[in-house]
Amino acid sequence: METEEQKTIIKKKDKALLAALAVFAIVMAGIGIVGILLIKAPDTTTQGQADCDAVRVSGKLPGRVEAIYVKAGDTVHKGDTLAKVYSSTVDAKLYQAQAMQQAANSQEQKAERGTRDELKKGAYNVWQQALAAQTIAQKTFTRMQNLYDQGVVTEQKRDEARAALDAATAQAQAAKSQYDMAVRGAQQEDKTAARSMANAAHGSVMEVQSLLEDQYLLAPCDGEVSEIYPQEGELVAMGTPIMSISRLDDMWVSFSVREEKLKDLPMGKEVKVTIPALDNKETQMEVYYIHDMGSYAVWQATKAYGGYDSKTFEVKMRPKEKVENLRPGMSVLLK
Repeated sequence: METEEQKTIIKKKDKALLAALAVFAIVMAGIGIVGILLIKAPDTTTQGQADCDAVRVSGKLPGRVEAIYVKAGDTVHKGDTLAKVYSSTVDAKLYQAQAMQQAANSQEQKAERGTRDELKKGAYNVWQQALAAQTIAQKTFTRMQNLYDQGVVTEQKRDEARAALDAATAQAQAAKSQYDMAVRGAQQEDKTAARSMANAAHGSVMEVQSLLEDQYLLAPCDGEVSEIYPQEGELVAMGTPIMSISRLDDMWVSFSVREEKLKDLPMGKEVKVTIPALDNKETQMEVYYIHDMGSYAVWQATKAYGGYDSKTFEVKMRPKEKVENLRPGMSVLLK
């Protein structure tokens, strides 16, 4: 009897256990079904960064930063004076170039003006003396010729008078040439050379003056001073950047997008983005730039077969309307 009772108890326990297991299985299945129904595909969010173009302000004048008239964060407008660079070396070069220009101008004026009046008068007097000597030699030769015809003087005397006449004539011609040269002044070649030297000296002055014009650095555009590199009193070389100006009026956002997602971001498409730093402000932006980021930005396939290496592209968007308080470096979310 005890054995039958024990068997009955065991059977009842087995039935209860099976019932509990069945209930547990049903409950778990229900939870699984509910979970599957409640599960949603996760939102894919791409994070980008706002940015803008920055213009570096530099000059051609090497020297010492004498003064900086703005501070980082100041708003400037095109043409505003930003800084001054002083160079004593360039000042000395300007003084030297101006002195050379004055000397070259004097030479040019001398060549254009010609010979001085005193030299012209002296050459004229020498010519007149030579003409007088030629006249006397002509009269002497005429008398000697008449005497020779009369047989009074020898042929040698007549020849000596002819030689004296020829010499006086040649001397008169040479004096006339010297006087003509004094009247005409310098040759055209000399004038051209003097003019060229004056122009070259003027060009040297202009070159140094163009460097000195850069001692005051002006803002090339409207924007905000984002960074100042040297301090007042520091030496800077030619072309060294003094400061950077951010053009906040032309903001854009850059995203890194894998190539299989580019189909959703074609050129010219308008999308809605969110800016967390501006209280999750939503705004419309337009895609205007798509370019691959090179071999370094490649997502490697995890499967040996059936996968491929997906490249990453840089996608830039520009706001359709100006977004107030949007700053470079702010995060922008694209869903």
